[in-house]
Amino acid sequence: MPPIAYLECSRCHAHLSADTPQTLCTRCTSQPAGSLYVRYDLAHLRGVSPRELISRDALLSPSPGMWRYRSVLPDVEPVSLGEGWTPMLRSRRYPCVFLKEEGANPTGTFKARGLALAVTMARHYGLCKLAVPSAGNAAGALAAYAAAAGIEAHIFMPRDVPFANYVEATAYGANVVLVDGLISDCARIVQERKQQQGWFDVSTLKEPFRVEGKKTMGYECVEQLDWQYPDAIFYPTGGGVGLIGMAKAFDEMEELGWVAPGKRPKMIAVQSSGCAPVVKAFDEGRPASTMWQDAHTFASGLRVPKPYGDSIILDIVRNSGGTAISVTDDQILASIFDWARHEGLFLSPEGASVTAAYDQLLASGFLKPSDRVVLFNTGAGLKYTDVIADAMKLSRPMN
Repeated sequence: MPPIAYLECSRCHAHLSADTPQTLCTRCTSQPAGSLYVRYDLAHLRGVSPRELISRDALLSPSPGMWRYRSVLPDVEPVSLGEGWTPMLRSRRYPCVFLKEEGANPTGTFKARGLALAVTMARHYGLCKLAVPSAGNAAGALAAYAAAAGIEAHIFMPRDVPFANYVEATAYGANVVLVDGLISDCARIVQERKQQQGWFDVSTLKEPFRVEGKKTMGYECVEQLDWQYPDAIFYPTGGGVGLIGMAKAFDEMEELGWVAPGKRPKMIAVQSSGCAPVVKAFDEGRPASTMWQDAHTFASGLRVPKPYGDSIILDIVRNSGGTAISVTDDQILASIFDWARHEGLFLSPEGASVTAAYDQLLASGFLKPSDRVVLFNTGAGLKYTDVIADAMKLSRPMN
């Protein structure tokens, strides 16, 4: 496992030490301050076969899921619940389409990856109290990993999140506050109270290690496709950390010679038409988004009015030749039915946003049926039973 060389600011590119816990860049002269990327000394891995190295690490690791990539992760003892190495399922109807089933993670979503790393490093640094604003799934993941690590978790969620998110966070023993508002309102509360309460903020992109957990999706995607890039990756984009993490993974793999540089996958950022700040900024050619007014969608993970990493997301999408696209809640619901009935997969609303977007981009000619595509289902549909039932206008039969 490599030592961390330094933390690098995504904006001003200053180097900070990783010897103590860091949040945002402390040297940025403009606001908002830049997020920090973890940089390693990877020289000893150049020319090493990834197949042999990762297979060996998977056998040696007590947690062989995402920690099979420990050669490109921090050299610490992991707090693990078995996250990562989720199935890559080939579609039954579209031979060139693969669905990455992140609902198979602990706590039922991709959030397990990022919070596993964030909590691992929190324990490493000796932190005792962690706080997060969440649209739902990050709350459950933080609560679970904090419980496993013996760390206090303080969670702020919109009152109308899927009930499963509230139940699991409470069951894990977290301190849960439901807020009348959006995730942006929850983030404001954490910001206002964290210093007085002694909380370390593990919000999206406000600490360096959630990106490190999420980048393992990029490594897995390429490894499961025999160390080749797909032509396109569709990603449901709320905070967008997964998309940012995968782009970092591609940088590292190319630096190591594990994948041929050149034609990276087109990155497709998918949002709901009820909350599409990244799509609007992309369409208007802007470098960053503006706060989305009256954000509404039953895909709660997409209800992020202004992602902190919006400028990074837009750069990644544009540089890859990809696009940003929004779909309606009706299209999302229709795609949930379609994939459940024809593929045997009960997608989360966020996951169904990408399957709906794939249909749209296929019909428009942006993609061809022969393009090899990976669609990310970021959570298990069963976690959304109440909100999906509401969208279906379905109630429990009384007899």
